[in-house]
Amino acid sequence: MSRLKSSEDVEAQQPLLTGNQLDPDELDSDEGEVIFERTSSSIQRAAGGRKSRLKYEEAVEEAGFGLFHWLLLVACGWANASDAVEILCVSFLLPTARCDLNLNSSDMGLLTASIFLGMMVGGYVWGYLADQRGRRRVLIVSLTVNGFFGGLASLAPWFWLFLLLRFISGIGVGGSIPVIFSYFSEFLPRVRRGAMISTLATFWMAGNILAAGLAWVVIPRTSVRFSLGTLDFQSWRLFVVLCSIPSITSAIVFKLLLPESPKFLMEAGRENEAIHVFKLMFELNMKGKGKTFPDFGLHTHSKCKPELEETRIRGSWGGRCMSALQKGLTPIKKIFRGHLKSRSIALLVIFYCISFGYYGLWMWFPELFDRVEDGGSPCANVSRPSPQHDQKCYPVKTEVYMEGFIIAASNLPGNIFTILVMDKTGGKMLLSFSLFLSSVSVFLIYAVKTKTQSLVLSCVFSGVSVIAWNALDVVGTELYPTQLRSSALGFFTGVGRVAAIMGNLVFGKLVDTNCAVPILLVSALLLTGGLAALLLPQTRQTELT
Repeated sequence: MSRLKSSEDVEAQQPLLTGNQLDPDELDSDEGEVIFERTSSSIQRAAGGRKSRLKYEEAVEEAGFGLFHWLLLVACGWANASDAVEILCVSFLLPTARCDLNLNSSDMGLLTASIFLGMMVGGYVWGYLADQRGRRRVLIVSLTVNGFFGGLASLAPWFWLFLLLRFISGIGVGGSIPVIFSYFSEFLPRVRRGAMISTLATFWMAGNILAAGLAWVVIPRTSVRFSLGTLDFQSWRLFVVLCSIPSITSAIVFKLLLPESPKFLMEAGRENEAIHVFKLMFELNMKGKGKTFPDFGLHTHSKCKPELEETRIRGSWGGRCMSALQKGLTPIKKIFRGHLKSRSIALLVIFYCISFGYYGLWMWFPELFDRVEDGGSPCANVSRPSPQHDQKCYPVKTEVYMEGFIIAASNLPGNIFTILVMDKTGGKMLLSFSLFLSSVSVFLIYAVKTKTQSLVLSCVFSGVSVIAWNALDVVGTELYPTQLRSSALGFFTGVGRVAAIMGNLVFGKLVDTNCAVPILLVSALLLTGGLAALLLPQTRQTELT
């Protein structure tokens, strides 16, 4: 985190939400002295006139709830939406890009799987680094990687290069998705946490709608076409560029405006910096209320620097790599030990089932609907081949993008429902119930006989499955302690990406020959995930440890 000099000119140029920083000597002090002279009657002095030392949850309550959290929600929500845009843009460009890049169904399966392979690689690595180096730093880097390489893919003239750049973009997405929920949850009072995390998850729907809307507006405009050397820059390439902008702007917002997580700072033993963040939260939340920031200390861990920097291994390069690998795998071993073991196994099953089902089906919705010409369901109840030479990319069928937009918008009722009931029922029951309903809706997609019925049931699947994702976001952040939270979410996200890759490859291989098989498989896996959710502990309004 950057530190300020004492001059007023430098002070005036500081970010809106990061406020005035502390002196370097004070930040590195082992004494943890609080420099604020204001006091509050709500903070009781310890015996002998010493400052009270608050636990994390107590300090969050003292900071209040208000403007800071709403601004933070918008910033984190935009980052969450940018990840959705980057992931889903591939599914919307398939109906037209397949002709320009000469793709068959297997190639399209590889393309949709490539970003998930990157997310699998990036998920755990970024999550581990976030637990060691800080949430904010990791978010800035991962969002930048996502946006830069995602936009660069628009210039790729060959399929293999486009595939590689989407893979690297996926590495960035893999970092921001798990870390953003850890980061956001660590600013929230526990009585508000469930509803606010559910609201943050709602921005995924906003990203879906944005991606579908951009595709609907941009891709059909074949007049948007020009040459860059030997590259024929068509409208779908412009769509790829536009989809990278949200990630880049999110990285800039985190760099310029947002502070580090106070919970991470407390775990890292950086008391004065954590108090500074609580002071910033208090001042924005209590703006105009005439209240002063109370004088208190914090219960922090004794370590002053993240574990990653504690030791430098001497010896050969291979020995250092092996040591780093063993250290990086330590959090995985911890989450599968003791009282965390049973919940980790259940989450492993849930993440695999929901990721295979949701991403396997969702990423192929535009292509499935594109294959329906004269009515009928995506499989028309009778699987039939669709040879590449029989498919035309131009003129672009706008109905494909309209249907994608409608399905994306159908998330709204599920998001509203989650926000209203999450803190009342808890995430466990919502997760299990929504997975059961998702399973039924997918089965009925296979069984219906008209395109309209198929679209309606696809919307039902979208609206119900988003409840499961929102509940999983809340439960996942509350099941693990701070030093393992991002690593655990990163690991399970990686497992989910393996499932998403398998789902897309299965659809790519079978969609031409027997598309009923992957659809019924999705239904069975969602049912399995719903049963596994019943094994999780209830976490409603629990304290973050």
